[in-house]
Amino acid sequence: MNATQQHILLAEDDSNFGIVLRDYLELHDYEVTLCANGCLAITAFRKGNFDICLLDVMMPEKDGFTLAREIKKINPDVPLIFLTAKAMKEDMLEGFKIGADDYITKPFDSEVLLYKIKAVLNRRLPLAVEKEEQERFTIGHYLFQPKLRLLTHSNVEQRLSPKESDLLQMLCQYMNDVLPRELALGRIWKEDSYFTARSMDVYIAKLRKYLKDDAAVEIMNIHGRGYRLCIHNNVML
Repeated sequence: MNATQQHILLAEDDSNFGIVLRDYLELHDYEVTLCANGCLAITAFRKGNFDICLLDVMMPEKDGFTLAREIKKINPDVPLIFLTAKAMKEDMLEGFKIGADDYITKPFDSEVLLYKIKAVLNRRLPLAVEKEEQERFTIGHYLFQPKLRLLTHSNVEQRLSPKESDLLQMLCQYMNDVLPRELALGRIWKEDSYFTARSMDVYIAKLRKYLKDDAAVEIMNIHGRGYRLCIHNNVML
């Protein structure tokens, strides 16, 4: 597992479904430990370091609710999402009383689950990831002043919208490093969903247009992770 991957504990007794779901999540850059029952899952949890747990409610040997209680005794802060074939109000209430962050009923759209996972993890991002604010940033031949929301190039000023300015500021704070997609969505849009993610893509396209007059400046899409604002020093102008 590389340092940027988040680790998911998946407890699911349906082997075919579990394997398909594990492979899908791994395609989206998560590390997944799949356990076929609650006993194996609690053993794995004690040995591993997990960012989130996906727990099937109905499992042999140890059901999802019992497993969740044991997990919360070990680490009260780890987020939980329950997977269930039953959409019963009593079960949902039981799950939330234990400390579930979300609940999803089978069959479900895998992309919906993916965004639920991202939203839960985003809510738990520590405040320590905040970067120091600056009055101005130099982006190649551009000057960016976040408080004024001004981007200047060759004495031509472009006033940015609040979201454009906030997004460019975060990209500048992570200059030549990856700005995590979930972090930007949580800080600027206050929500990580399919629709806000598409909205951020639109804003990234706008920023690329504003920065197009300097060939050394590029906003790169880092698949499955986020965006990277790069200054290429070897570009011939």
